[in-house]
Amino acid sequence: MSTVNKDEIEKFSKLADEWWDINGKFKPLHMFNPIRVEYILDITKAHFKIDKNKKFPLKNLKILDIGCGGGLISEPMTRLGAKVTGIDASVKNINVAKAHAKKNNLDITYLSSKPESLEDKNKFDIILNLEVVEHVENLDLYLSSCFNLLKPKGIMFTATLNRTLTSYIKAIVGAEYILRWLPIGTHDWNKFIKPEELEKKLTNLNFSIINLTGLSFNPFFQEWNRTKNLSVNYILVSQKD
Repeated sequence: MSTVNKDEIEKFSKLADEWWDINGKFKPLHMFNPIRVEYILDITKAHFKIDKNKKFPLKNLKILDIGCGGGLISEPMTRLGAKVTGIDASVKNINVAKAHAKKNNLDITYLSSKPESLEDKNKFDIILNLEVVEHVENLDLYLSSCFNLLKPKGIMFTATLNRTLTSYIKAIVGAEYILRWLPIGTHDWNKFIKPEELEKKLTNLNFSIINLTGLSFNPFFQEWNRTKNLSVNYILVSQKD
């Protein structure tokens, strides 16, 4: 069994050269990044009882960024002090990520791999699954692989899309067909997962849910904000028990 969907990997490999173009195909992720980093920091500081004024708040924490793409989240995590490993099934994505990290003198371990192939059992303090689970082939295998890679009491951030009529209208019709923020076919609505479905899968694996928030886009200010509304984008944080 494998978590890799070859069609999905090929889709993103074709866009690999655009990862760091803030006005390119990944513009939505560049806009998304500030709120993601802020949220990860807030939860991590609280969970690991980190001094809020610490200059490098993620120092000594080991982070695994799965589906890292060109390194859009791996790089800010590294700048905040974390020891980051980024993995992606696309060799092209990994090559782009390596080149950009080298250009910016950032020490990040990038591997073309999938989580079930890693042998780093109980190694990572934090796993980042950001906009990944809706693209994997075998979600149960994927989540159990993540569980094995986390240290006891380690935490996992899973950011994805809810399977609702609203998400179909906004994330597919709006973002892909009307606004053209994303290439048509980027998402398959049938692979979106409801928060309660994800929670059940995680609790069955002996994760406990420690936080859940929605994210919404404000078109007037062109920025993302946290919200209690989970109908489209949401992030679920779980802890390995």
